[in-house]
Amino acid sequence: MEEKTSTPKRSYLRTIKRFLPYYKKYKGILVFDLFCAALTTLCELVLPLLVRKITDIAQTDVSLLTVELILKCGILYLILRVIDTAAYYYMASIGHVMGTRMETDMRRDFFAHLQKLSFSYFDNTKVGTLMSRITSDMFDITEFAHHCPEEFFIAGLKIVCSFIILSTMNIWLTLIVFAIIPIMLLVLTPLSKRSREGFRESRKQVGELNSKVEDTLLGIHEVKAFSNEDIEEAKFEEGNLKFLDIKKIVYKFMGAYHAATRGFSGLMYITMIVIGAFFIRSGGISGSDFVAYMLYVTTLLNSVSQIVTFTEQFQRGTTGIERFCEVMDIEPDIVNTKDAVPLCDVSGEIEYDNVTFRYSGDTPEVIHDFSIKIAKGENLVIVGPSGGGKTTLCALLPRFYELDAGVIRIDGKDIKHLTLDSLRDNIGIVQQNVYLFSGSVRENIEYGKPGASLDEIKEAAKLAGAHEFIESLPNGYDTYVGERGVKLSGGQKQRISIARVFLKNPPILILDEATSALDNESERLVQQSLEKLAKGRTTITIAHRLTTIKNADKIIVLTEDGIVEAGSHHELISKNGMYAEMYKLYSAD
Repeated sequence: MEEKTSTPKRSYLRTIKRFLPYYKKYKGILVFDLFCAALTTLCELVLPLLVRKITDIAQTDVSLLTVELILKCGILYLILRVIDTAAYYYMASIGHVMGTRMETDMRRDFFAHLQKLSFSYFDNTKVGTLMSRITSDMFDITEFAHHCPEEFFIAGLKIVCSFIILSTMNIWLTLIVFAIIPIMLLVLTPLSKRSREGFRESRKQVGELNSKVEDTLLGIHEVKAFSNEDIEEAKFEEGNLKFLDIKKIVYKFMGAYHAATRGFSGLMYITMIVIGAFFIRSGGISGSDFVAYMLYVTTLLNSVSQIVTFTEQFQRGTTGIERFCEVMDIEPDIVNTKDAVPLCDVSGEIEYDNVTFRYSGDTPEVIHDFSIKIAKGENLVIVGPSGGGKTTLCALLPRFYELDAGVIRIDGKDIKHLTLDSLRDNIGIVQQNVYLFSGSVRENIEYGKPGASLDEIKEAAKLAGAHEFIESLPNGYDTYVGERGVKLSGGQKQRISIARVFLKNPPILILDEATSALDNESERLVQQSLEKLAKGRTTITIAHRLTTIKNADKIIVLTEDGIVEAGSHHELISKNGMYAEMYKLYSAD
C-alpha cells in the first residue's frame, strides 16, 4: 500500500517559512548564537588586517616594527582568539541543544497530529514510512535548525565585509573577482535542485525499506514456518538496491556540485593572481595590500567551501521539513463539530438511520441504507458471511470513519454532534485480534482507565476471569508481556483485554468476533467473562461461532444486500432460513 503524500513540492522559501515558527521559543538563544557567529567572523577578518599592517610597516621602514608593536599585535590577536574560542563553544554546544529542542518540539507536534488522523489515513499509509519521518528526518532537521542560520549568516557577513575591505584596496580587482560569484551560482543552482530531488526520493525509499523490515519482523513466525527467509531477503534486496541506485544519482549531482565549486574557486584564485599582478606592476595595489587581499579571498573561498560542505546537510534538512509539512498539512477528516457537546448520562439506546458508507470514493458501498434500533441494555448479535459489513457497522459507531449518508444516534443524539472523547469514553470494544502494548500486565489493564489503583485493576481482572492466571505469572501483575503480548496465550491476552474494558466500565459494548480465534477451553473461559461484561450494557456482538449466541436478545443476518433475517435464536431456527442453515453447519463442525 503506497504512502499518501502527493503534496506539491515547495520552494526553499516556502519550506523555510513553514519552519520559522519553531525558532520563536528559542529566539534569545538564536540571536546570541548569531552574535557569537559574528564574533568568530570578526576574529577571522582581523587577521589579514594585522598581516597587512605588519607587512606595510616592514616595507616602509623595518625599524618601525618594534618589539612593543609586535607584542601588541600578538596580544590583540590572542584576545580575539580567546573570544573566538568561547563564541565557538557556545555555537557548538548551546546552538546544537537549540536544534535538538526544536526537533523535540516538532516530533511532539508530529506525533500529536498523527493521533488526530482517522483510520482511513492509516489504512493507506505504511507505518515504516511514518517511523522514518519521525526519526531520521527529524535528526536531519536538528542539524539544519542549528547550522542553517549560522552558516548563511557567517557566509553573508564574510562576503559583505570582504567586499567592503577589498574595495578599499582596489575596487576594480574586487569587482572582477566578485563577478565570478553570480556565474558560479547560475551553474550550481540546477545541480543543487537535482540533488534535492534525489534526497527526497532517497527519504521515501528509506521509508519503504523500514516498512519492509517491519513487515518481515512482525511476521517472522510465518516466515520461518514456511521457510521463506530467501524470499524475504530477495524482496528486501530489491528495495535495498533501488535505494542504492537513487543514492548513486544523488551523489553524482553532489559530486558535480562540489567539483564545480572547486573549479570556480580555482578560477577566482587565477583571476586574482594574474590581474592582481598587473595591478601591482602598474602601482594600482601595494604589496602589503595584495598579501591581505590574498588572505581575504582565501577566507572568502573557505566560506564558500563551508557552504558547499553544508549543502548536503541543507538538502537533507529541507527535505525533512518538506516531509514533516506533508503530514502536518493533512487535515483530520473526523473532528469535533463546532456545536459538539459531551455525551453524558448514557442509557445506551442506539439507532442506525439509513446509514450508507464506502471506504473511499472509488470503492463499492460496504453499507447501504442500513437502519436498526437497539434498545437500552439489549444484546444485538450480527452474523453473516464475510464482506457483509459487520465490522464496518461497529467501526462507524465510535466515529472511526465518517458516514457518507444517514445518521447514527445514541440516546437520540446524532453522534456527529457529540465530542469524540466523550463518545469513545462511553463505548468499550473487545476485538478478535487483541493488541497488548509492550509493558506489564498491570499497565495493559490500566490502559482502560489511566491512573486506576491496583485494587481497581485486580477487581477488573477478577471480573474478566484473569486474576488467577495473572497471579501465577513470574511477577504477577508486573510481568512483562513482550511486544504485542507475545509471551501470553491467545486466551490470556483476550481476558486481559476484557479486564481493560471492565475497568473502563462503558455503558455500550462492542464485541467483534472476540472468541473466534480461540481453542474450545479458552473460548469457554472468555465467553463466561464476556457474559459478565455484557450484563446491564447495550451490546453489539459480531459472532463467528453461532453456538455462543443462543441467549442474544436479537440476532440479525447481514449480507451485502442488507438485513435478510432478524429475530431471536429460536425464531430464526423456526424460519429455517439462512441463519438456520448457518447454525446447522456450525453445530456440525
